[in-house]
Amino acid sequence: MRPLQGIRIIEFCEVAAGPFCGMLLADMGADLIKVERAQGDAMRSWPPISDGYSQNFASINRGKKSVVLDLKSDEGVQAARDLILSADAVIENFRPGVMDRNGIGYKEMSKLKPQLIYCSISAFGQSGPRSREGGFDLTMQAMAGVMSVTGEPDGAPVKSGVPLCDFVSGLYGAYGLVSALRNAEQTGQGTHLDVAMLGATLAIGALQTSEYFGTGKDPRKLGSAHPRNAPYQAFKAQDGYFGMAAGNNKLWASVCDVVGRQDLVNEDRFANPTQRAANQQELLTILEEIFAMQPAQYWLDAFAAAGVPSSPINTYSQALADPQVAHMGYVQDLTLPNGVETKTFGSPLIFDGEPNPIGKTSPILGADTEAVLGALNTAPKTKAAV
Repeated sequence: MRPLQGIRIIEFCEVAAGPFCGMLLADMGADLIKVERAQGDAMRSWPPISDGYSQNFASINRGKKSVVLDLKSDEGVQAARDLILSADAVIENFRPGVMDRNGIGYKEMSKLKPQLIYCSISAFGQSGPRSREGGFDLTMQAMAGVMSVTGEPDGAPVKSGVPLCDFVSGLYGAYGLVSALRNAEQTGQGTHLDVAMLGATLAIGALQTSEYFGTGKDPRKLGSAHPRNAPYQAFKAQDGYFGMAAGNNKLWASVCDVVGRQDLVNEDRFANPTQRAANQQELLTILEEIFAMQPAQYWLDAFAAAGVPSSPINTYSQALADPQVAHMGYVQDLTLPNGVETKTFGSPLIFDGEPNPIGKTSPILGADTEAVLGALNTAPKTKAAV
């Protein structure tokens, strides 16, 4: 029995943050019902498209049911209300006020079901001077400071290649929702979770915000380097780059042994992590002159033998093919609802030595409308809901 089995959650979400939040809960066994408009979640059109079905959509919507409702009709709104009242929790990621205008916001629904958990994910939160503004991952990375510390020191602003703001907001939403479910079980009282992408992104920048609070100075872009430690970055070898992180003095001594420069161990400018970080440009020059003598794999083998953490700069195909990924059972088979066989990255959580099982497919738009609403005896009569 999975942890959230028996919990019903209704998702009114599109694109990434909310759907990812919902999928995490579905992976834990929740009965996750995704409510969509007649056109469906916009991500259904995102490539790669396999025989008419988006693999991007499938990657964050597995294990869900799809119900289509017209929330501009009285019948659709009534069906949505009945669905919410049948559930333990709601997730929505529209701009603040949208759910209220549709008559299915937290204030209205909690009157009818006080123990309801209602998770709202938005760009800036449900109140405040920016609450009515929208946001995407790019704009939130810019707003929350991520782009100010990403990229080379003298380069143009760069966003993370992974949509951090979207997915960390989904993670915080799932974390908050299951915590609120526990409280509701104990007290019978629900809650409205306000998950702002801005806040979630600032929260994972704990090292950067504490650097600013502690020094009064903004953290700087350092490329792949670290503000408080060295050597700790990507280095160029004879045939390309590799990553190496010597995060303490013992590892630094091992690095010196590997490169044949034991004389550097006790040099004042490299004597401790703080000094090495302050002089890391000089250190980079010294080390890369040596690394240029051999291919990257030579150094990776040497550092592995010495116990110094190091890694190739993998592409995603290389990362997914790593034997550790196979050992952990992260990559799982996925059958798209059109019958196409593919693979997906499943849950990274391991329970009692076993990978967490995932829903084996994602839904066809509206595939579950009749069954779900029929069970509630509230099936709307509009074309959009059939």
